[in-house]
Amino acid sequence: MPVNPPSEPRPDAPIFVVLNAGSGHSETELRRSTIESVLAAAGRSCHLEIVEDPGQLEAIARNMAQQALAAGGILVAAGGDGTINTVAHEAVLAGCTFGVLPQGTFNYFGRTHGIPEDLAEAVYSLLRAKVRPVQVGLLNNKIFLVNASVGLYPKLLEEREHDKRQYGRSRVVAFFSAIKIALRPHRHLRITLEQDGKERRLRTTTLFVGNNRLQLEQVGMDGLTEAVEEGQLVAIAPRPMGKLGLLGLLVRGLLGRLKDADVEAFAFKRLTVRTPAVYGRKRMKVAADGEVTTMAMPLEFRVLEGRLALMVQGPSRRQAREVPEVEAS
Repeated sequence: MPVNPPSEPRPDAPIFVVLNAGSGHSETELRRSTIESVLAAAGRSCHLEIVEDPGQLEAIARNMAQQALAAGGILVAAGGDGTINTVAHEAVLAGCTFGVLPQGTFNYFGRTHGIPEDLAEAVYSLLRAKVRPVQVGLLNNKIFLVNASVGLYPKLLEEREHDKRQYGRSRVVAFFSAIKIALRPHRHLRITLEQDGKERRLRTTTLFVGNNRLQLEQVGMDGLTEAVEEGQLVAIAPRPMGKLGLLGLLVRGLLGRLKDADVEAFAFKRLTVRTPAVYGRKRMKVAADGEVTTMAMPLEFRVLEGRLALMVQGPSRRQAREVPEVEAS
């Protein structure tokens, strides 16, 4: 993966948009016309591809990334955190500049970087934005912008996706999906963690790794948000508990009081996860920014600082702290 982020794109740089259809045809067409009309009014060249089949998202994003790189343009993802993750992955691989038009349920990545959730406003913001190097997490060979996990959480996401197709996309649906998973029988995960050359064993329902300040703040892990700002990832692992304990954990997370729950949490730059040989597991189900897949063991989480060249307005909190104060004369 490229180490140095690309320089500031030229003012007339063409924009290559990957739009996830997601909702109905009429809503997709409205989104397309909104994006194209705002960019046309600004005199900017726009190449837009609508992804009707989720299975084609990666290939379309890779093709658009190569076009953006060749034209000195900006690769833009329009969709939820999962869509943004896939397109960002191709932007990092290609080394091209990346923009976001958030259209999901939670939009943690876009909100963290001050990108408007209103589509037209997000396009206007993109036109005024500058490049900011942003860190990404890496789980084996897959990047994640918001979080990655193993254990019970990927099952929760699968249940949420099923319920979303049946009842629609909303935070209420997401919460009740979590309750259903908490009430089902579940096995605890026995894993070995290797960090800084030291190993320790851990028994948990799920291992959750966060790379997003806003999400950590919302669940109540405020004490570790600075770690993300300073180039680290944050691991959260609940202690073994039953169904009622898991329900209590969900409620605490919803109320922003996860720090009061029985969880182990720590910051790191690199973490290797193994399962005992007696389990015989060669692959494990994992989730990255809401997308569930299986990966070969062992699992390695690590941080890649400044690897994503993101178009945003204004300095980051970290950059703002580093600006020296001007003394009054």
